[in-house]
Amino acid sequence: MKKVYITPRSLTKNGHPSFEKLRKAGLELILAKPGEQPTEKEQLEILPDCIAYLAGIEPISAKVLESAKKLKVISRNGVGIENIDLDAAKKHGIKVKIAVGSNAQGVAELAIAFLLSSARKITLCNDNIKKGQWKRELGNEISGKTLGVIGCGNIGKKVTNMALGLNMKVLGYDPYPDTNFKPSINFRFTNIEELFKKSDFISLHFPPGEKPLINEENLEIMKDGVIIINTARAGVVKKEAILKALESKKVRTFATDVYENEPPEIDGLIKNAYTITTPHIGGYTIESIDRAAEAAVDNILKALK
Repeated sequence: MKKVYITPRSLTKNGHPSFEKLRKAGLELILAKPGEQPTEKEQLEILPDCIAYLAGIEPISAKVLESAKKLKVISRNGVGIENIDLDAAKKHGIKVKIAVGSNAQGVAELAIAFLLSSARKITLCNDNIKKGQWKRELGNEISGKTLGVIGCGNIGKKVTNMALGLNMKVLGYDPYPDTNFKPSINFRFTNIEELFKKSDFISLHFPPGEKPLINEENLEIMKDGVIIINTARAGVVKKEAILKALESKKVRTFATDVYENEPPEIDGLIKNAYTITTPHIGGYTIESIDRAAEAAVDNILKALK
């Protein structure tokens, strides 16, 4: 029987009704350890017998793909594919599919939750209360403030619309801007330098490049007390630069849902009182999981046809 390797933590832990489509197509399901990312060793042991790979965010190396002689398709239950060696996939004729837009709403809502929590210092006040300290933290109202959205794809557009609904002004930057996206007179596309200079909040929604965009040089030209929100990937931010900016108060709060390694090492950045951290929950909603799983399964079945 042809086999499908399934590794996303949300699916191995809880299963999903869409798996029945795979079974009805005559496919055998091989699930990774519940709630855990597979190691390269586990991939090398299992993938050579598989025709399809329903993958999470774990690294998928050239070595792994070289061993997977039967593999026809890698189907992500999300949109990020920087964890996959795409050159190796192309070399071995392995299709790579993504679940377009499946988690956009969940990630966008988390970004806005970070924005509100950062402005009113909710997590810091919560921690104070739990420590038995009646210590109020002075916050800011967001109405009339400027949000810079870097990366105006599906997620960035949703964040923009939500922020406009909260009476914010929004500056957008995208290397390939959608000129038909004109949600309000309070939104406009601009260059990256103006966005850095004028934004009170900055929300990141783009894939990593050769070097982090949020680095010492670009932090220097931002407003003092800027709040930075990262629900994209850890590689878009230079960790050491952000920590230094938090310590100098250049950055008031850094909120992140993503890390170089997951789970991350508990370092100075995570321990900082003005960092808000969540364990990669952007797409971890009932609705997002359903959409992503359905799309990933459908992509496998289409690819195998």
